[in-house]
Amino acid sequence: MASSAHTTWFRFVKWWLDRRVVAGVVFLLVILSGIYVAPFDWKVGAIDRSPIPVDAIPDIGENQQIVFTEWPGRSPRDVEDQVTYPLTASLMGIPGVRTVRSSSAFGFSSLYVIFEDDAEFYWARARILEKLSSLSPGTLPEGVTPALGPDATALGQIFWYTLEGQDLNGKPVGGWDPDELRSIQDWSVRFALQSVEGVSEVASVGGFVREYQVDVDPEAMRGHGVNLAQVADAVRKSNLDVGARTLEVNGVEYLVRGRGFIKSLEDLEATVIVSRNNTPIRIRDVGHVSLGPALRRGALDDEGAPAVGGVVVARYMENPLEVIEAVKDKLAEIKPGLPSRTLEDGTVSKVTVVPFYDR
Repeated sequence: MASSAHTTWFRFVKWWLDRRVVAGVVFLLVILSGIYVAPFDWKVGAIDRSPIPVDAIPDIGENQQIVFTEWPGRSPRDVEDQVTYPLTASLMGIPGVRTVRSSSAFGFSSLYVIFEDDAEFYWARARILEKLSSLSPGTLPEGVTPALGPDATALGQIFWYTLEGQDLNGKPVGGWDPDELRSIQDWSVRFALQSVEGVSEVASVGGFVREYQVDVDPEAMRGHGVNLAQVADAVRKSNLDVGARTLEVNGVEYLVRGRGFIKSLEDLEATVIVSRNNTPIRIRDVGHVSLGPALRRGALDDEGAPAVGGVVVARYMENPLEVIEAVKDKLAEIKPGLPSRTLEDGTVSKVTVVPFYDR
């Protein structure tokens, strides 16, 4: 038996040795095939590679989708009774759903819809959207709209970064307030990275979101005969452009429109709440308007110091290596356009994206 196996192996090796050209061609094809599908970022000339998607962290989680619903100012009990429970009961009827796990907190509700393992990811998302759009009136409180989470898994966070002020030599010099860095992140960096192929979401972390804040004076409101609801309604309606059709003068037709978007604190202060005896009562008559930070529920820490940054979430079934390389290319593309300023000591501080987690 052993002699037969030895003879067969000898013949196999001898066949290849007698045909060295064929063996060399097969060996070369095997090497090229390995280079073609190798899961690394190799730059091999003009060869159009197709790397096998490989992740540093295997995703062994359940097949789940997240439904997030905000109801600001409501207690966890109210959210549970009027949002979480009705949504859970409705989503349980979707085909392929194994279970629904829920969590109610102050002002928001999170539902984790667990599907069977053989349910296709985007098919499951389509079924949830279909069910949410067909909820009968009165199922949820007025103004409450549930939203489906990003098309990513719990292990989709592949790239974290911070925004820092650095000089021309790459040394941190500061010179930027947290609200300024957060605005740059929200309106420049985040939008640029969201356009990268394979990115599902870019979330901002840290800093302060700027907002207009109106501090009302109860005594002034009582003296002018207005209430808080009227003030809130005036602020809500003031930031709006309106159209007034057309006006014909001397055979020429003019488009008429009202420009009402708020651009400064003075615009908001001049907003009319009510008019009494042809005398307008404005917001500045009953309160003080300022620009301040919105309430936040989280922060980003960089070696003990508060920081501003973001996290890139890869789309489901995307190759993390390719997505990260594409994100780096996009960051290099937008780097020249990030703002800079000259500090009091003459140092030029330029906003720079500094990665600190690269999977």
